[in-house]
Amino acid sequence: MTIPILNGIFIYPVKSLTGISANSWPVTEKGFQHDRKWMIIDNDRQFLSQRKLPKMALIKTALTDKNLILSAPGMENLSLPLEPVDGHIINSTIWHDQCDARSVSADADQWLSDFLKLDCRLVYQPDEVIRPVDPDYAKPTDKVAFSDGFPFLIISENSLVALNHQMQLNLPMNRFRPNLVISGCSAYEEDSWREISIGAINFRLPKPCSRCSVPSIDQETAQTGREPLTTLNRTRKWQNKVYFGQNALHDQCGQLTVGDAVHIKLTGTRQPPI
Repeated sequence: MTIPILNGIFIYPVKSLTGISANSWPVTEKGFQHDRKWMIIDNDRQFLSQRKLPKMALIKTALTDKNLILSAPGMENLSLPLEPVDGHIINSTIWHDQCDARSVSADADQWLSDFLKLDCRLVYQPDEVIRPVDPDYAKPTDKVAFSDGFPFLIISENSLVALNHQMQLNLPMNRFRPNLVISGCSAYEEDSWREISIGAINFRLPKPCSRCSVPSIDQETAQTGREPLTTLNRTRKWQNKVYFGQNALHDQCGQLTVGDAVHIKLTGTRQPPI
């Protein structure tokens, strides 16, 4: 019997900007270290994403020991400290959540506003700020940074293979912005997983991930197409939403490394049930 393995680790330092692939990465109380630690907000203090601004896909992120680095076509690189000490608290909105965030710098705000052609600000979540996960799906102790709702998104490689076969395309995994990519299991096998372990860390998978327009955006060009949403609407629609991948919560901190074994501890009814 083949044991699934962790075959991809992805971190997205700034919500809705390009992610970073890693071979090994620390897991903190809120998810991967530095994952969705920063966020861009508009003048109404509402979060911005590729849903509204596909051009955000063109901003690349990089991390060094001490800095977050942003780069974009036609712009000089912007280097920011990983642990800003100045700035003031801004109560920001992520979907239905109100969450305290801290401003980063006027330089960062201007850099992003110039590139996106929209007045906006960069904020980050201090470690002491607690944003709980939806209690309908989580324990009271579960917390998250600026992700849409959960610390992790899990997708199996063969789920994308199956979807690409249906579309007769070869869309890359980055369209779906997972944190954890699993190989060695069948397509959509993750839909029935409820509890798994990866390495020494246990995960709960309480609900599937409903998809918005972002997977239809080419992450290299920011151009929007009809797929994969057209095919997902035909094959993965449930309760008026389309699903691809599974949201996950973790029970321990630690380290995850590509090649870690994935053990399935509990399964249940497929979500979505199709």
